[in-house]
Amino acid sequence: MGKRRVTGPDRPFGQRLGRQFGWLWAAYGTSALGTWLAFGAFPLIAVRVLDSGPAEVAALSSVAAAVGAAVAVPLGPWVEFRRKRPVLVAADLARCAALLTVPAAFALGALTFLQLLLVSAVVAGADITFRAASGAYVKSLLAADDLLVANARFESTAWATTIVGPPLGGAAIGLLGPMVTVLADAASYLLSAMGIRAAGGTEPPPEPRDVARMRTKDLFDGWRFILADAMLRRLFWNTTLFNALVMATSPLLAVLMLGRLGFAPWQYGLAFAAPSIGGLLGSLLARPLVARYGQHRVLVVSGALRALWPVGLAFLGPGTGGLLLVMGVETGLIFCCGVFNPVHATYRLQYTASDRVTRTLSAWAVTAKASTALLTALWGVLGGLLGPRTAIGLAGVFLLATPLLLPRRAATPPADPEPAANGTGPGRVPSSG
Repeated sequence: MGKRRVTGPDRPFGQRLGRQFGWLWAAYGTSALGTWLAFGAFPLIAVRVLDSGPAEVAALSSVAAAVGAAVAVPLGPWVEFRRKRPVLVAADLARCAALLTVPAAFALGALTFLQLLLVSAVVAGADITFRAASGAYVKSLLAADDLLVANARFESTAWATTIVGPPLGGAAIGLLGPMVTVLADAASYLLSAMGIRAAGGTEPPPEPRDVARMRTKDLFDGWRFILADAMLRRLFWNTTLFNALVMATSPLLAVLMLGRLGFAPWQYGLAFAAPSIGGLLGSLLARPLVARYGQHRVLVVSGALRALWPVGLAFLGPGTGGLLLVMGVETGLIFCCGVFNPVHATYRLQYTASDRVTRTLSAWAVTAKASTALLTALWGVLGGLLGPRTAIGLAGVFLLATPLLLPRRAATPPADPEPAANGTGPGRVPSSG
């Protein structure tokens, strides 16, 4: 692939990052679109096809995510000592195969809730594995100066598919039923696997390791590495707490808007779909802002500003004014996240040793999922005791303290070797958050 002729944050956003990255980017966009097309399909299948109750529907996200995270713990060190491109292809094919069993069982009249739960767990585990391996793969493809551009492209693609996917998926479900979006999601993973396979190239051989004799401590090496590094440790606690608190209030906000305040389902969907444009805009501005103000300053300022918005949801009221309030708060929050996320992803890869990327990202993702599940359950109890509005406000107050966990000063990341001339050497690079 070769080294870039233009380096530094002032190079153009459209700078080519090479054929292999192009295939990976296209694969990411394809699978992300498929995921958002199928957004809400499993709960809908559980309710309308299997007559599942609220507890079972909640288990689809909480239990499946917990099982997927538990499975991903031993996979982290195992993947670390494997070539990453085959792992990415295998994770995509696993997700495709698992999803295809759902419409197949439905056609045979054999679909059960247990199958939905198992498929959700397989997809969650494969998703964590894919994200961790992709971080290491991108890191081996690009020069360090290209990390922010690459992560901004992943972030902008994520928000673009968030804007387009759910409305298209909702229309498809209305016309053809939820199984068609599950098929589309499965097809997107197959296309993603084909794209990554078509990227070609070779990877440097990983450090040899006897996986059969891998020690128990290796399973937790990612957490040890994060907690031992001051920069990574602060980012880890900040993002984990912030994301978990934001996600914990989502069910309460749904209850408040769709129940007590009487918003129609289409208004609820609009309140969260339209603000995604802010995320797309923020991801496009991340690189120019870094070029002008510096990476650390943009990280801290955007990370602090995103914490200011959620407390406004405690003042949500009915009618048009309430709808505009939600859209305004969500737009501001998502815009700041759109700026923060690619800068954060770049920092995280820059401060992670090349031979620990997969274990570190796996540990990060597992902690994020477990923390979100725990705080969602806790805030559900608080919502029942204090009311949803008070619980949402309490989460907003806690979020105001999360900027204190951001890195206080810039530091020099550890040096890694530059990529080889063919773009496959052991250089330093990031993936999407």
